[in-house]
Amino acid sequence: MQGFNFEEALELIKAGHPIEGKDGVLAPLIKQLTEAALEAEIESHLAQEIRNRRNGKSRKRMKSQAGEFELEVPRDRQGTFEPQIVKKYQTRLSDKIEEKILSLYALGNSYAQIAEHIEEIYGVGFSKVTISAVTDKILPMLSEWRQRPLQKVYPFVWLDAIHYKIKEEGRYVTKAVYTVLGVGLDGHKEVLGLYLSESEGANFWLQVLTDLHNRGVEDILLASVDGLKGFPEAINAIFPQTDLQLCVIHQIRNSLRYVASKHHKAFIRDLKEVYRAPSKEAAEEALDRLEEKWGQKYPIVLQSWRNHWENLSYYFKFPQEIRKIIYTTNIIESVHRQFRKLTKTKGAFPNEESLLKLLYLGIQNAQKKWTRPIANWGMTVSQLVIHYPRLEGYLDL
Repeated sequence: MQGFNFEEALELIKAGHPIEGKDGVLAPLIKQLTEAALEAEIESHLAQEIRNRRNGKSRKRMKSQAGEFELEVPRDRQGTFEPQIVKKYQTRLSDKIEEKILSLYALGNSYAQIAEHIEEIYGVGFSKVTISAVTDKILPMLSEWRQRPLQKVYPFVWLDAIHYKIKEEGRYVTKAVYTVLGVGLDGHKEVLGLYLSESEGANFWLQVLTDLHNRGVEDILLASVDGLKGFPEAINAIFPQTDLQLCVIHQIRNSLRYVASKHHKAFIRDLKEVYRAPSKEAAEEALDRLEEKWGQKYPIVLQSWRNHWENLSYYFKFPQEIRKIIYTTNIIESVHRQFRKLTKTKGAFPNEESLLKLLYLGIQNAQKKWTRPIANWGMTVSQLVIHYPRLEGYLDL
């Protein structure tokens, strides 16, 4: 493909040159993609008409989400060529190629796979640099999404991590992507943010919680987390009234790492009597029985449950409807399943932006299914007001 230099475009994007708008980088890319598709269309059309041939090109000013540009449209001698990408009297680009690229990218296809699909559809090949430049259109949307204002109060917030390899200073390092999922007063789930970190700790959590606060969050009633390293100190600094629930499912998984596989079934059976107990008192009695039976074989496991018991057992304060919501971070797994689906073909990422823009699309896909509030939400709110009277100040009663 001649004309616009894709390598130059990529460098301009990296240097902070605007992607969209009058002087944006993306408009020339879309222009060339569209003109290449038009060339493929007229070649296909002329191949079916023996006595017909080309008759130069016409020009028209096109508008697109990426900006305005002048489009050269090929013509045929007999005037029978009707472009499908850009109709005869169309002055606004339908974004078909761009949408196709972004939709394929949102499904987790690699740049090579996208280029292959586009070539199949339009009969023209595009480089990986071209595809990358088009998908980088997501970056401004990602930035806006990460900075958007949030609600004043979230009754429940879950934090969980998923790990990826990212290239940094010439080597690949493993980083944790922490997803923060909240439920608003209307009972609907919302991903509040994505945060990358090489290690967990008070400083990291302080940055996360400060970001939520700066974007408008005044209060969180209860936070369910997969670990506690540095989190209690940070939450107390920003949201001192927030209660903590340590994820029971993560605790179970961590426990089984130290239990012999031949004992897994029996151990889980006994452990269920602890976390499925009708009350905290009954749970503590079951924990005593568990220690009597397994304590000598697996002292480190029982010690872990004892050390974290206060945060593991917090959900027993609530009725069954609320317990099911808060005792585990599994509710966030629908987001992480979407992440894994999108990234399963990628062993590593060249930079943080390439990972984040893909995860952002995963969030958009996951949220399309979140059309209804959490089950029995009205009853849940009524119970929460009893336990957290300050919540009433946020309700329109």
